[in-house]
Amino acid sequence: MTRQERTPEPIAIIGMSCLFPRAQSVREYWGNIKGRIDAITEIPPTHWRPEDYFNADPKAPDQTYCRRGGFLPVTDFDPSEYGISPQALEAIDTSQLLGLVVASGALLDAGYGPDRTFDRSRIGVLLGLTGTLELVIPLGARLGHPIWRRALQQAGVPDEIARDVMANIAEGYVPWQENSFPGLLGNVAAGRIANRLNLGGTNCVTDAACGSSLSAVHLAVMELETGRADMVITGGVDTFNDIFMYMCFSKTPALTPTGDARPFSVDSDGTILGEGLGMVVLKRLADARAAGDHVYAVIRSVGTSSDGKGKAIYAPSATGQASALRRTYEEAKVTTDSVGMIEAHGTGTKVGDEIELTALKEVFQTPDRTEPWIALGSVKSQIGHTKAAAGAAGLIKAALALHHKVLPPTIKISQPNPQLLTPGCPFYLATELRPWFADAATPRRAGVSSFGFGGSNFHTLLEEAGPDKKTTDWDGRAEILAFSGATRQEVLARLDAFVKAPAGEPADIAAARARHQFRATDACRLTLVEEAGRTARADLLAAARTRLADPAGPASFQLPEGVWFSSTPGAEPAAVIFPGQGSQAVGMATDLVCAFPEAFDTVRDADRAVPGLAAAIYPRPTLDPALREQQDLALRATRVAQPALGAVGYGTFRVLQRFGFTPAATAGHSYGELPALCAAGAFDTDTLWKLSRRRGELMGQGSGDRGGMIAVAATRQAIAAVIAEEKLTISIANENAPEQTVLSGSTAAIQQAKAAFAARKIRATVLAVAGAFHSPLVSDAAEPFRAEVNKAGLRPTSLPVFANTTGQPYPADPATMADLLGRQLANPVRFVSLIEAMYDAGIRTFVETGPGNKIGGLIKAILGQRPHQVIAVDASAGKRFGVADLARALAALAALGHGVRLQDWEDGEARLASFKPRQRRM
Repeated sequence: MTRQERTPEPIAIIGMSCLFPRAQSVREYWGNIKGRIDAITEIPPTHWRPEDYFNADPKAPDQTYCRRGGFLPVTDFDPSEYGISPQALEAIDTSQLLGLVVASGALLDAGYGPDRTFDRSRIGVLLGLTGTLELVIPLGARLGHPIWRRALQQAGVPDEIARDVMANIAEGYVPWQENSFPGLLGNVAAGRIANRLNLGGTNCVTDAACGSSLSAVHLAVMELETGRADMVITGGVDTFNDIFMYMCFSKTPALTPTGDARPFSVDSDGTILGEGLGMVVLKRLADARAAGDHVYAVIRSVGTSSDGKGKAIYAPSATGQASALRRTYEEAKVTTDSVGMIEAHGTGTKVGDEIELTALKEVFQTPDRTEPWIALGSVKSQIGHTKAAAGAAGLIKAALALHHKVLPPTIKISQPNPQLLTPGCPFYLATELRPWFADAATPRRAGVSSFGFGGSNFHTLLEEAGPDKKTTDWDGRAEILAFSGATRQEVLARLDAFVKAPAGEPADIAAARARHQFRATDACRLTLVEEAGRTARADLLAAARTRLADPAGPASFQLPEGVWFSSTPGAEPAAVIFPGQGSQAVGMATDLVCAFPEAFDTVRDADRAVPGLAAAIYPRPTLDPALREQQDLALRATRVAQPALGAVGYGTFRVLQRFGFTPAATAGHSYGELPALCAAGAFDTDTLWKLSRRRGELMGQGSGDRGGMIAVAATRQAIAAVIAEEKLTISIANENAPEQTVLSGSTAAIQQAKAAFAARKIRATVLAVAGAFHSPLVSDAAEPFRAEVNKAGLRPTSLPVFANTTGQPYPADPATMADLLGRQLANPVRFVSLIEAMYDAGIRTFVETGPGNKIGGLIKAILGQRPHQVIAVDASAGKRFGVADLARALAALAALGHGVRLQDWEDGEARLASFKPRQRRM
């Protein structure tokens, strides 16, 4: 059977573990990728001294022109956990020791931890690793003592002094001992794992230079396909980032003189070195399904090739790379146009990137598609080139992208490589995080490339394990801490007990335990939100303690750092408010949609009802300002903006519901009334998308002068006076706040109004809208929309929905409801009356559910100094991490006494149930 006739068996990735720069877990690594964290730093003291070896001249002998890289964080290692004598540690390479940690973590993640009985005899360990290990350098250096002695003798140094000098030099290197030989061998990295974890399958390492990880994956897949193993731990290991490795890359030369890898950027000038370990647990997909294993993604095929005779042994070849790519897709019987993401080798060297792009375009470009459809990126921009572990870093990134249905970003791109701007190029640079929506008929697929010196080429095709986003993408970047008690002193005591938590207990488990013990019904409630990179836990706790310990302190307080406290009795009623047109923004709610299935599914369903909607909200990233402006304009179009706002606002509401938040009433501003009615049960989401689409179409169409709108910052009395004095043919469209009113009128009337208000130094802004909404000028749209509402049919709501037109709750009669909603778009939005009526009905907390925080500002202006709370789920309007903004909203609600389920944050209850103290692996 030829290779083309063979159909490879699908292989499941069921477990993952890693250590990479600034990441001690897969969760942290993935969070760093999504959060665009740059893990490249100056050379740490643990490695080598730049003052000894740095020279900006690339030709300086025995010196390097690069002083930055990606380095592993300090990692705890308990030798007794793996049955290793502490005395032997000095003679065992870091790769072997940390390899044990990562392999154990991968098995545990796969569900095959030390507390589970399973057949270990058919589990293999196949790792990518380059040659010998770092330990060989100092051990070999010790053997230079004859050269030292002769040099000292030739310099006339007396023998006694020479012996002391040589002893001092030798102390700078690790000494030889009986464990040194196995401790420096690369293959023992796999052998030690098999030995300590008692695994009986094949164990070996493969060396394909920077392609080593995927070469190991290739062999692991073959082990499984041939039935030689039932499970394999595979991936790559590289902790070799000492001066020797920098010298190797400096004299090629391949390192960046500016200190950053910029894959596929116009200004890419070299790679940057990184170190890391990444491992996955593989199993035949059928076996994994039968065993009930969790599957992150599926390996469909691995394509390989050699460059053959080329220009130089270290020079990459587009022909060789293209061969590996073609073989991958031919073997899997998958067309390249079904691939949505490529995690490239992408080292950031000018020659390497150019050749890789040439190969990729040769294989993927097709005359049938003219617009780019494949997100191209490389994690090396964030962690550096981790050499033997590079393929594993890309494989884990791609598997998580498929699992969570997101397209992760690549950083440090100033402008794309010109090859990416040629007509018909299938690739665009993935410079921003985006949800990955796909055609339901074709599974999401991603390719991962890794190439090595010597002409070794590897490409792996991954496919999603299922079309649905089933799990929340928790990554630990936003944490909620919560404490409650009968008195302030009791809360303070619990806070102090938390600070003195048992040594060794993980920070996320301690936080989950605190949330589990929190009770919103307690008299005193304290909540805090910790955001990675912005707020430190210790500082938050100290600030909260200082305020809480003050006996004269207020009954309630809020600190901008992320602290909320209240001792007011019981939660007062809360309402959800949905914003209207004007709040939309390209990329709105990206973080929530990427993280939460509820938000993702809502936007997906809306996109199926309104084709092209998701692409308008989350368009292809671009660094071209003109194209960005086009994307903004496209989303502003009424027929797109309104269903887009509905998708994002209602998706956000579903996320709040997931945490048990139940409003006492709902309302919306203008278009926002549609999702408000849906949230209250007046109709289902299918009807919401139909009505949203139709309302947007009707408001955006029409012949003749559709008029315009102008927002005026003045009291209604002052506005009325100007209208009367100037005899303006204009009407009130939105009564937004006591000193903010929007007027509608013909285009000419709007220009007259603008001049009239300017003459009186009254701030007035003409709005970018398609017509004079909420005025008689759009009555031609009101009638067909009312017919559409009548056809849809409405139900009595399960809770009050306050109407824009009347400011009062919707009536219970479906026919009257339909008439009121149908006439809404041609009648003024009486938002001031609406909020006043809600306040009179007892609502004291207003939760803005949708993009931005504009509505909250209006509510504050309306209610002034009266007791109330305004909470925006998107308080930073997309400027901060959206999940942290959500955390702050939930924390504020919990502190006010609302029964939100904080214990569900970061799947806290599940984490507590599954948490076990570390056990010996023997």
